[in-house]
Amino acid sequence: MAAAPAVQAEMLDVEKDELKFGFIKLTDMAPLAIAYEKGYFEDEGLFVTLEPQANWKVLLDRVITGELDGAHMLAGQPLAATIGFGTKAHIVTPFSMDLNGNGITVSNEVWEMMKPNIPVGDDGKPVHPVKAGALKPVVEQFKAEGRPFNMGMVFPVSTHNYELRYWLASGDIHPGFYSPTDVSGQIKADALLSVTPPPQMPATLEAGTIHGYCVGEPWNQQAVFKGIGVPVITDFEIWKNNPEKVFGLSKEFTEENPNTTIALTKALIRAAKWLDENDNANRMEAVKILSRPEYVGADPEVIANSMTGTFEYEKGDARPVPDFNVFYRYYATYPYYSDAVWYLTQMRRWGQIAEAKPDSWYDEVARSVYLPDIYLQAARALVEEGHVSEADFPWDTDGYRDPTPAADIIDGIAYDGRTPNEYINSLPIGLKGKQTVNGSEIVGG
Repeated sequence: MAAAPAVQAEMLDVEKDELKFGFIKLTDMAPLAIAYEKGYFEDEGLFVTLEPQANWKVLLDRVITGELDGAHMLAGQPLAATIGFGTKAHIVTPFSMDLNGNGITVSNEVWEMMKPNIPVGDDGKPVHPVKAGALKPVVEQFKAEGRPFNMGMVFPVSTHNYELRYWLASGDIHPGFYSPTDVSGQIKADALLSVTPPPQMPATLEAGTIHGYCVGEPWNQQAVFKGIGVPVITDFEIWKNNPEKVFGLSKEFTEENPNTTIALTKALIRAAKWLDENDNANRMEAVKILSRPEYVGADPEVIANSMTGTFEYEKGDARPVPDFNVFYRYYATYPYYSDAVWYLTQMRRWGQIAEAKPDSWYDEVARSVYLPDIYLQAARALVEEGHVSEADFPWDTDGYRDPTPAADIIDGIAYDGRTPNEYINSLPIGLKGKQTVNGSEIVGG
């Protein structure tokens, strides 16, 4: 059936029509590239320049200074900045960019050491998801030999840091604490996590500086193509349909440019829909766009490995993972408070939030950073223009997802964003209650 023709929109009176947005070279920047290439920004009267950034810190700093009007951001960045962990600035998001999209890769040496601990299916291939318990004897052997077990993640408040920590802890491998006086994140750690920029992950692994990493695509598949490492698990298998990146803006920008903020959100929603519509029929076109040097700049076949609904763990072991990258399904673009709260619980769990906070604090921070009201204004306009369907949006939500069932999380512990302290206290490894990190010791209760 032919789609209904779009109604001619009455263009918003945008306060600022020339905008510069930043991004990091990862496939999940796709909504920005598509909104640009398909003319969705221009449809809103916006003339956008997209500019790759050197790393996440530079990107955030440039949004704070106003050199960038907005950017593809780690979901933890607006939250951490707003509460003053690292940089202090009020950063907000009206748009979640995607679900899933990350993986954990280990070196060939570590994979060979893990394999005896992993069950094998009838097809002779390792059973997935691979649990971190299979890595624990390897980490213990490294420790016995006096070798540090180093792993890379992309930024201290990145999803990748929290996912890697979550997976390790689920296998009784301690990923280390932060404290106000030691921000290495390696206090009491069995596995030593440190920052490596995403495009440098494969080379750093190949050099032996790190023994594994957690990163977004295409840098896990790149390890497979280069024959230097094996992805052992995707974040979809760690937490089914977990939130990933957001589009971040300064609070000041949204207050000074309310119509512009709605307009850019409209363009991004349309781009996300295009990426997922007709059972991902547009993904190969998206792959060709993303492979260009001004966007991700990786080989199309590497990007396609995950963007088109499969994921290759070892060479020749490609498995269907249709939801590895989700941009629009499952209300992916709605900025849920419960997503924000999960990041905050992990900051507290590992000591980035040094002291206990009441449940109400988590809710207040989430509401100060995530802006679903702006998102729904943009969605309503798109429905009226005929670009999207009414059913595509959770109009009646209170901003919290239904609890994630235990079966959808690798450690079998359910998550409910409405009760953050109860959730934190249910996790076996990590700070609980009023505990704090003092030097190298955990104190309080």
